[in-house]
Amino acid sequence: MPLPQVTNTLLRSEWITDILGLLLNVLYSIAIILAAITIAKWLQKRILRIAAHHPALDPTLFGFLGNLIKYLILAFAIIFVLNRFGIQTTSLVALIGAAGLAIGLALQGTLTNLAAGVMLILFRPFRVGDTIDAASQSGTVQEISLFSTELKTYDGIQIIVPNSNIWSSAITNYSANPIRMIDLTISVAYSADLKKASQILQDIADNEPRVLADPVPFIKVKALADSSVDFYFRLWTLSADWGAVQCDVRERVKLAFDDAGIDIPFPTRSIMLEHISNDTKA
Repeated sequence: MPLPQVTNTLLRSEWITDILGLLLNVLYSIAIILAAITIAKWLQKRILRIAAHHPALDPTLFGFLGNLIKYLILAFAIIFVLNRFGIQTTSLVALIGAAGLAIGLALQGTLTNLAAGVMLILFRPFRVGDTIDAASQSGTVQEISLFSTELKTYDGIQIIVPNSNIWSSAITNYSANPIRMIDLTISVAYSADLKKASQILQDIADNEPRVLADPVPFIKVKALADSSVDFYFRLWTLSADWGAVQCDVRERVKLAFDDAGIDIPFPTRSIMLEHISNDTKA
């Protein structure tokens, strides 16, 4: 066989081998990617199903964990695919790290919100449905995402607060504890019968079913003010009933005092006018 023909045959054989190797790598890569996607979705659904079957668990946290596991599996799959094609992942990781540093400097504020969102999801200072004060905003938590938290005010206004603002401020969670205290100051006139007024307040507390018997209501004289005698009137109720019970108790105090003839005084001020005679002026 002539030498050029042998050479062409060898080249053709190597070319076919390379093509077959490339096709095999492509098939392996597709199989790896499809397997990774299937496993990632299956694990994500399993994690979300655990949260759905256990109402005491926080769905936001499990949603974050599900997404985290999904993207980790896909990242490992991509690394396997790159290794399959002979690409050195070490240099690629270094390149991604350098690009990540540049992107991080450019998106510093956004990454701060991301870090704060992760902290809020992990440490759970509040949950969806809680009523909070944070970052000079108040409302009921509707959604906690990685970058922002959605609040709904009592009058139905939507507020989107960056997570970094919330994490760096004091957070008041009105729903964290199952019960709350209603702290009222009830004023009566100095001429009123204090024992009678105290008994009326006690009856109101005893006859309100939403007021808890434990802790017991606290009714004591608070202060002898300028124009009234002030009572502490402290009641405990469920956090969900706090606002309604507070309004209803105020109304019942007014009606009960009116029926008993006990005055709730207005602030008064006495003005004394001194008469100066014409002889004194002269």
